[in-house]
Amino acid sequence: MPIFERESFYEMIDYYLARYPAIKVIGVGIPGQAIDGQIIVSSHPNLQGVRMSEDIQSHFGIPVVLENDINAAITGYYVQQDSPQEQCIVGMYFPEKYCPGMGIHLNGQLIKGKHGMAGEIKFLPINIDWESDLSKDTFIETLCHLVQTTNAILAPQQIIMYQSYIQEEEWAPYWEAYQVKRAMPSYPELIFLDSFHDDFEIGMKWLTLKALEPFLSHIPNI
Repeated sequence: MPIFERESFYEMIDYYLARYPAIKVIGVGIPGQAIDGQIIVSSHPNLQGVRMSEDIQSHFGIPVVLENDINAAITGYYVQQDSPQEQCIVGMYFPEKYCPGMGIHLNGQLIKGKHGMAGEIKFLPINIDWESDLSKDTFIETLCHLVQTTNAILAPQQIIMYQSYIQEEEWAPYWEAYQVKRAMPSYPELIFLDSFHDDFEIGMKWLTLKALEPFLSHIPNI
């Protein structure tokens, strides 16, 4: 939903609950983060201050899974891979004219940090106006800094780049030159993808279905 409208959103939920009365949990992905149930950080102003999970659960009487969009996307990417759990995979999402976000998947688990604020890279001390038209050179230079910082702190096996600013072949020479100036013992595999929305959907389904496990454990033969 490009614009959050509570009335139309609730009508959509009503439609599916009426059509599928067996629904036991609702999953919602948001471009932001909630603290103690209230959305505090979001790139959409009309989500600021909304207590979405509480409101939906109170209105419909069904538990709600509320998740940050890049957390859901990197989860979706992870569950589609034939990868061992003992690794770190980072996802970076750069929506045009919105602030970026980062999701961290470590040893098969999302790392959320205090109040779920892990990965809020827009708060790094980088002098970038993400809501403006960024030049290609500015974006590439900033991305180099972000990759270097992430690698120094987390040393991930992979960093997944969800962005539409540049092509992968444009990035390669800049990154090679950057490594010469600021060498590190090892670097992650950098993967450029345009599958953010697909990975987000798969991740939200997976996270929401995980919330069903307590219900399934009480059903015979499950």
